[in-house]
Amino acid sequence: MISGRRRLMRITGLSPLTAAATRLVRDRRVAHIRVRFDLEHRVQRPPAPGTYRLSVVVPAYREGGRIGETVRRLRKDLAVLDQLPGEGMPATAALEIVVVDDGSDDGTALEARAAGADQVIVLPVNRGKGAAVRAGMLAALGRTVAFTDADLSYAPDHLLDLLEPVEAGWDVVVGSRRHDDTTTLVRARRLREIGGRAINLLTRIVLLGKYRDTQCGLKAFRSDVAQVIFGHSRIDGFAFDVEVFHLVEAYQLSLSEVPVRVVNSSRSTVHVVWDALRTVRDLFLVRAWARQGGYDLAPDEVPLVARTPD
Repeated sequence: MISGRRRLMRITGLSPLTAAATRLVRDRRVAHIRVRFDLEHRVQRPPAPGTYRLSVVVPAYREGGRIGETVRRLRKDLAVLDQLPGEGMPATAALEIVVVDDGSDDGTALEARAAGADQVIVLPVNRGKGAAVRAGMLAALGRTVAFTDADLSYAPDHLLDLLEPVEAGWDVVVGSRRHDDTTTLVRARRLREIGGRAINLLTRIVLLGKYRDTQCGLKAFRSDVAQVIFGHSRIDGFAFDVEVFHLVEAYQLSLSEVPVRVVNSSRSTVHVVWDALRTVRDLFLVRAWARQGGYDLAPDEVPLVARTPD
């Protein structure tokens, strides 16, 4: 009799837990389906505002001796923008280069100016790649706004591969080092490669979409979408990429991945183990802020990202 009663108590006690778990799994599956539908379907939007056709943001920390060549190569390789068709687009200048000096203690800012960068933003202290990218994206004046790494691990002409789909109606276009058509010309160090893969796995803590590569340092946005995303982003370190993907999902934006050719630099300011630990911490911060409504849109921002099916 006692054993039967205990069995009944166990059954009745577990039933609510089982039901709650079932609802959680069901709701998450529905959320996965909704997010992936939004990501894969472009929306009809008016032309993005901007003075330039393309702005390229380059975050830089202690890049003295290299940033000048980076600016000159971007200018040279993207000169073709003047000849590329842009049907239905208002008249704009072709290219803006924005260098963000993330608190360097060398001549990075002076060298960038001397090389002809259109804007050079200097952060007073070193805050991290996320902070530098955010400052540049919010200051950029292009209709399409992209960022790339100062070491040009991705050839500048890749930016044209991102520009085209943004102008064709995608809100966000990202490079992927794990796309089926990606070519790696020089491989990263083994520890860095393992760290990158581990971070991609950990992104499931906050992301619902299925992405080949969240950490590629080559991404492009419509200017109005960039203002919304980077106006709400908070992460200063390397997890800012994951935060960007989370905001893309939260705001029901469209996203396309494109393959890249990768030339990994032997010179890097990335400290794999330490940065991986900070990234894990930041992923939990993103999740907490999302639950607290920290990324909620202001009323005047809602029309900028509202979905009207293509």
